[in-house]
Amino acid sequence: AHTRKKRGHRKPLDPNLPREVIRYELPEAERFCTNDGHALVEIGAEISEQLDVIPEQLRVIQHQRVKYACPCCDLGIKVTPAPPRIIPRGLLSDSALAWIATGKYQFGMPLYRQAGLLRRFGGDISSNTIAASMVRVGLATQPVINLMRDALLETDLIYCDETTFQVLKEKGRKPQTKSYLWAQMTGSGIPIRCFSYTPGRGAKLADKLFTGIRKGAVLMTDGYEPYNDIAHRYDLVHLGCWAHLRRYFIKAEDNVPKASRTPDLLATRFIKLIGRLFAAEARSETWKAERRQRLRRRYSVRVLDAIEKLMLEQSPGVVPKSLLGKALTYLRKQWPKLIRYVENGSWPISNNPCENSIRPFCVGRR
Repeated sequence: AHTRKKRGHRKPLDPNLPREVIRYELPEAERFCTNDGHALVEIGAEISEQLDVIPEQLRVIQHQRVKYACPCCDLGIKVTPAPPRIIPRGLLSDSALAWIATGKYQFGMPLYRQAGLLRRFGGDISSNTIAASMVRVGLATQPVINLMRDALLETDLIYCDETTFQVLKEKGRKPQTKSYLWAQMTGSGIPIRCFSYTPGRGAKLADKLFTGIRKGAVLMTDGYEPYNDIAHRYDLVHLGCWAHLRRYFIKAEDNVPKASRTPDLLATRFIKLIGRLFAAEARSETWKAERRQRLRRRYSVRVLDAIEKLMLEQSPGVVPKSLLGKALTYLRKQWPKLIRYVENGSWPISNNPCENSIRPFCVGRR
């Protein structure tokens, strides 16, 4: 007989959120029994909850620094010192600055949209003023960022990724010129994410991001060439990203009309084998490193052997400049870095965590 699949229960609302109770009661004229006319008594209530949102509320904080004077002379005037602020005499409070920075850098809301949102609630502040305030916030938090970077470079495992964006008004550069945002994050210990801007993508600029890194640390990246130089210079264990490789084969598969795709399609065969590697990682996600390492040696190594065999057999017959040829070329060049993760149960299979950390920026720049 068919077994009906159990439906999942809706996740309850956070019990720590404040509650506003609204009681719905019958009119007194209806509080009687329709059967015998007796008065009804309350025996409980049916309770349901909804999540409510209170729109942003603006207020003006007026700072009054009390002045004191000596009644006997004109020399004894004192003014209460102003409390420390991120931007002395700034138009925005520290709380407002934190709200704007969170909207911009965590949730990807451009500053001009935030200026429009503030205007809806009576705060007529230009996006230029907000942008200048964010620069000041960056300067004020730089000492903390320096400490975070020092701690990041001392960890055992570092992820790194980069993405392009345009700077419209940068001295000496055209607005169409590509600039780069780099993301670096820890893979062990205290979670740290550092983002850095560079006007280019060259090896010298990338090298500055790793100055001071601990020798022998593990570095997870995609196949961008300067990472190889960095890993060699600082004697790092360099891991390759299987998710990045998989996207090459997906592009090759998508290039084939759906009607012509078969399970024997070479790109599809590689995608399925790579999927087995990720399935093993998903299965062992909550395991201890030693147990995961045993799974990799027992199972993942055999899948890697199958991938290598397929690569060596099929590469000679594929046009190098085709999408499939580019995928195989990437696989062949990255192979030593791609297979190295199986040596240690704590090492990652992909750079997905770092790519996910940079995604809010990519969404926010649109």
